[in-house]
Amino acid sequence: MPDPLQPVLGGDLPFDATAFEIESREELDTHLVKNSLAGLIVLGLRLDRNPPDLTSVDVRDTLFVGCRIVSPEVEIDLIRRGAHMVPPFRTLPYPTHPALLYTPEDLSAGFAEGGFAGMYDTVVYQHFVARGGAVPDVREAIAQRLHDAGIDNALGKALSAWATTHGTAGAVGIMGGHAEPRGSEAFRMAATLTRRLAKGNRLIVTGGGPGVMEAANLGAYFAFRSERELDAAIDMLAAAPHFLDHDPYTAAALNVRATYPLPAVDLADRLRYGGLALPTWLYGHEPANLFAGQIGKYFSNAVREDSILRLSRGGIVFAPGWAGTVQEVFQAATKTFYRTDGPSGAFVFLGSDHWAKLPVVDLLSTLLARSPHGDQSGLIVVTDSIDEAMRALTA
Repeated sequence: MPDPLQPVLGGDLPFDATAFEIESREELDTHLVKNSLAGLIVLGLRLDRNPPDLTSVDVRDTLFVGCRIVSPEVEIDLIRRGAHMVPPFRTLPYPTHPALLYTPEDLSAGFAEGGFAGMYDTVVYQHFVARGGAVPDVREAIAQRLHDAGIDNALGKALSAWATTHGTAGAVGIMGGHAEPRGSEAFRMAATLTRRLAKGNRLIVTGGGPGVMEAANLGAYFAFRSERELDAAIDMLAAAPHFLDHDPYTAAALNVRATYPLPAVDLADRLRYGGLALPTWLYGHEPANLFAGQIGKYFSNAVREDSILRLSRGGIVFAPGWAGTVQEVFQAATKTFYRTDGPSGAFVFLGSDHWAKLPVVDLLSTLLARSPHGDQSGLIVVTDSIDEAMRALTA
């Protein structure tokens, strides 16, 4: 499905966050005028369409990654003149080196024609399962790792663009149960909190799944709309509350996006509307979260989990959740205990009744009190109040 994903594969929009990487045809053309690509990296471009004349261009030490070249003869000529090639795997349903992060439009491409089963996101998941899931064969493993390396690279560029425009105020991670139904109290609370955080220029980071994660990106999506509009959107979503009802669940999300469209924004500002989501095809049976501004979808769950927690240095909100959420609590605690990624923001546990059922907070408090960097237990906040959570995260 190359056409719906053309922006991911390197589309027409210029994107100049990095001096040595070329992610669009327009950016390529600016270098071709100078007759040199020497030492540059060209990512994921369709150079088999309206192919540029590269015969006299300096390509010494140029790295073409995941690019489609018009013919083997051109490819051989480029290599002879000093270029290096990491070709795409042409039989795969996903790009082996995406130049940019995904968007909701990319992941949901095909839904109008084929429903949930026909979406790009689902097609890739079915391929992932068919090729061994978490234990793929060597060919598939190499392709997946190339893809995830591309997502890592694109993520770095997106975050750099965000910081340039909005400063370096800490990103806030939102964790919580993937099975939380749309319209529930926890869902509404997460959405209301993240709307306020995003409106205050905080970057919202989630795992990109349903439940609380969808609520968090939804709140950020509505950051520049009224709370009444957010409530109305949640009511619309609540007509299809459970993510296992794949088609109505996805249709409801697309309906909300159509009813409340985003303003036209450039590539560098997409994170402002919906924040960042980092999902994984390991959990590809869950419908895509379609409210994030940009989506870094990985094959590797381990890389994705670490990235979420590494980025969320402005604090983490733990909405009600069970095994997966508890795992994330202590993954985050390890980073805070050792200050692996620098100082940490607050650990905010929303829903005091829920967290009273688990001994998480007591254990976490004891652990963080013994950090080699001093007592960190004061970072822990257990609350039912959005105002208190806001104070803890914006102090």
